[in-house]
Amino acid sequence: MGTSYEIKLVPAPGQTVPADLKQRVDAVLARINQQMSTYDPNSELSRFNQNPSTDWIAVSPELLQVVAEGLRTSELSNGAFDITVGPLVNLWGFGPEPRRDQVPSDEAIAQARDRVGYWRLQTRDQPPALKKERADLYVDLSALAKGYGADQLAALLDASGIQNYLVAIAGDIRARGRNGRGQPWTIAIEKPVPGQRAVERLIRVGDHSVSTAGDYRNFFEQNGQRYAHIINPHTGRPIPQTLASVTVVSDQSMVADAIDTALFAAGPELGFQLASEHHLAAFFILIGRDGSFQERYTPEFEPYLVAQQP
Repeated sequence: MGTSYEIKLVPAPGQTVPADLKQRVDAVLARINQQMSTYDPNSELSRFNQNPSTDWIAVSPELLQVVAEGLRTSELSNGAFDITVGPLVNLWGFGPEPRRDQVPSDEAIAQARDRVGYWRLQTRDQPPALKKERADLYVDLSALAKGYGADQLAALLDASGIQNYLVAIAGDIRARGRNGRGQPWTIAIEKPVPGQRAVERLIRVGDHSVSTAGDYRNFFEQNGQRYAHIINPHTGRPIPQTLASVTVVSDQSMVADAIDTALFAAGPELGFQLASEHHLAAFFILIGRDGSFQERYTPEFEPYLVAQQP
């Protein structure tokens, strides 16, 4: 997945953590990588993308599940989130191909946009299969697979009888129970400043998942303009610098992972409107005209906020 993971465990008194737990964790992540990576040319997803057939192509139930959630989020966001946006992501240098750090031509953007459209992808439950309308359709699950991985690790820990844990794969976090001090897990929303690690707000998520999408870690600059990795499928270009990050709390990491990207891609106004309409727990950090940060969050997010010290 091109990133790291971290698991914090708080065993119950007298409880023994299975000796082979790390090997089992690594096996789960390796399996997901083999199914959903766009960086591995031999993964199940890469083989699907390379397959020129426009007939039904058999896939694993796991890949089908993640694709179906991606399509659901695409519908919910009116296409601001699109799991077929990969050609544009790759064109801008944020995919598995070598980084170029330069703005593509309008013609190249238009050509890549022609290949994008989640409605060109169909799913079938029995037997599990996918079907693409265009032979060159390219599916990218980068905005879901890490969250799905966090959910699968949580399921593994649950099955191992561990009731207090924190799972993190990059910015996708799944919590359960309490920390080593017997307190609810407290998580920091970062202040979205490139090259720094500072806290904007603290939240207590309970037995939930939290994920943050932002433009302050993966970007390049050209002629004083920042171009970040989240692409608007409708324009074919990175989101303008009016929104710094979106944090979402949900029951599932895969859902939070997809929704934060969708709200960010929709932009500060439409994104907040979608969050409000669908009663999502979402926290937006906006960039003011003077460069200062401004917070905005839905009523559903407010219960998770830790009161700020006066």
